Amino acid sequence: MKPKKVPLFILLAIVLLNSIGFSIVLPLLPFLVGKYLPEQRVVVGMSALLSIYAACTFFAAPVLGALSDRFGRKIILIVSLLGSAAGFVLFGIGGALWVLVLGRLIDGLTAGNISAIFSYISDTTEAKERTKWFGYVGSVMGIGKVGGPALGGLLGSISVALPFYVTALLIFFSAVLVYFLLPESLVLHKRTKHVAFNSFNVFSHFNSVFRLPGVALLLGVGVLFYIGISVFQFNFTLFLKDIYRWSPALIGSLLTLVGICEILVRAVLLPRLLGRFTTRQIGISGLLLLGAGLLMIFSCVYVHTGLWISLAVIFIITGEGLFEPTYIGRLSASVDEMQQGTLQGVNQSLQSLTSILVPVAGGAIYFYSAGWLYAAGAAIIFVAVVIYARLMPALK
Repeated sequence: MKPKKVPLFILLAIVLLNSIGFSIVLPLLPFLVGKYLPEQRVVVGMSALLSIYAACTFFAAPVLGALSDRFGRKIILIVSLLGSAAGFVLFGIGGALWVLVLGRLIDGLTAGNISAIFSYISDTTEAKERTKWFGYVGSVMGIGKVGGPALGGLLGSISVALPFYVTALLIFFSAVLVYFLLPESLVLHKRTKHVAFNSFNVFSHFNSVFRLPGVALLLGVGVLFYIGISVFQFNFTLFLKDIYRWSPALIGSLLTLVGICEILVRAVLLPRLLGRFTTRQIGISGLLLLGAGLLMIFSCVYVHTGLWISLAVIFIITGEGLFEPTYIGRLSASVDEMQQGTLQGVNQSLQSLTSILVPVAGGAIYFYSAGWLYAAGAAIIFVAVVIYARLMPALK
């Protein structure tokens, strides 16, 4: 292992701990919220908590990204991890719904870990290597998704609050690792020189980023991608429950397939393809696979087979795993180190915005027609393909 790669492997270990932690609590959220709300309102409470977090992230991520351009990635990553740990401690304490809301507020307002991690990778790798490392981050997250829910279910059988304390401990341990083992990636002479009052205005960061040549169009493609994949992420388990009448155990087994596929695509397939094709070609292929997978789910309304729905999932996760790292890699190549944090923060903010809007708009479409929701998602992805392929020929 080359010395300069050691911090990146430490970073991946931190990502793994966080992914396991977040995955641990996912199966327990409905039960925790159910302690404070009637059964018929649990879904409303969960949606509200998710929206609160996404809204806070929308405003906080670009600001934290800009602050990382001034003070470095390490301090922002530590602050973000400690905020998440505090949020999950509050979830474990509970006692009232407002305590859960407070936990989401703290976690959301300090949510700069993803943009800080991507900025760190951009600081410490050559442009030709970044896509591979962005893929590794996603594959490590996939490992957490495979093992975390099972561990969460086991801990939850002891106490509903226990998984949240375990998650908080894992994230706090991650912050300790960052402090003692992870060196700062942004050297002093490459940092922005000062922090102005305008640095805390999220819309000023949007304005500065969208003025960069070619970045606005690329971010637009990213938004279309996030909309399409969000349709799958927020609705798929409900689709399986309503249309296929699958049990929780059967749904869980398919979600395990999601995690395994994510690991293989990002850690094995993507690095091999990068040696043979351009990132533009890989990105377009990823979008096409994602769009095809969403159309396959649309057809699953009329053709009920486990094999077909499993194949659709493989298409979607493969498409996501091929496009997202190439997209983040191209995005990072658009600016120098002094603007990486701001740019990645704006991208994280836009992703959070889709997390707020897609469940609302998608829920209305789903109420009208489950299939047409996925047809709409596929159409949006194919629009992204056209923009990415025809208007950005300079991508390599």
